[in-house]
Amino acid sequence: MKWSSRNPAGRIAYVDGRYLAHGDACVHVEDRGLQLGDSIYEVCRIKGGRFLDEEEHLDRLEHSLKEIEMAMPVGRAALKVIMREVTRRNAVSEGLLYLQVTRGATHRDHPIPDPAPKPTLIVTAHRLDIAAIAKRRATGVAVLTQPDQRWARCDIKTTQLLANLLAKTAARRAGAFEVWFTDSDGFVTEGASTTAWIVDREGHLITRNLTQAILPGVTRRVLLQAATEAGIPIVERAFTPAEALGAREAFLTAASAAAIPIVVVDGHPVGDGKPGPLTQRLAALYAAKA
Repeated sequence: MKWSSRNPAGRIAYVDGRYLAHGDACVHVEDRGLQLGDSIYEVCRIKGGRFLDEEEHLDRLEHSLKEIEMAMPVGRAALKVIMREVTRRNAVSEGLLYLQVTRGATHRDHPIPDPAPKPTLIVTAHRLDIAAIAKRRATGVAVLTQPDQRWARCDIKTTQLLANLLAKTAARRAGAFEVWFTDSDGFVTEGASTTAWIVDREGHLITRNLTQAILPGVTRRVLLQAATEAGIPIVERAFTPAEALGAREAFLTAASAAAIPIVVVDGHPVGDGKPGPLTQRLAALYAAKA
């Protein structure tokens, strides 16, 4: 396909019943997702042309919609058809599929409109740089800690990501790959777009327990299941950056990568400063379930 600035690499996007050239896809100027951030999203990993943890992602999509009193734009079966068609039209076999649902277009006013407008559905797909992910897994990455300045309902996967993007920008400018947010008590909540994990000196796998302070990560859930089946001891609780620095290992998870080792926190090495064996084992366990 011919490359163009209006349609990079011939990409196709889905917007409200239409498959459009990526550069031509748009929403109404008064769409509430644009005007008020009144929208939610999901990101699903595409591996070998199929969706990993698809049902879990759609479950979380429905949870987020319910929590903000928004209806599904289409039924689940129809949504799966759209997801597959977008993936097919973009010829993505290894990548990410992005779903966004906004409350739709209506006169700008803060309260949830009654009657509700028709929700806007946006679906896109793009390829992942698998070589870059493999390099991060082999060498490990650095994280930078920052106070958590996000809203109080991080369990809802909203598109209101301004605090996340500012924090991650600061981390990248400081030479780190990700940021770890810390709460008012100094405990790590999660990354700007990832789940935070450590392995303590006794070999326990530790990640923060689910509350409204963090997103219920789909990869987190599947990895915990894999660890349980493998007999790896698990503790769901908060931990501090200092505890992470004293741990054997630390790592992050997201839809794009099951277990990326963290070897530096705030400029200091974690463990021996190298990717640890349990992180590598967990990545393999997740891959076996995928």
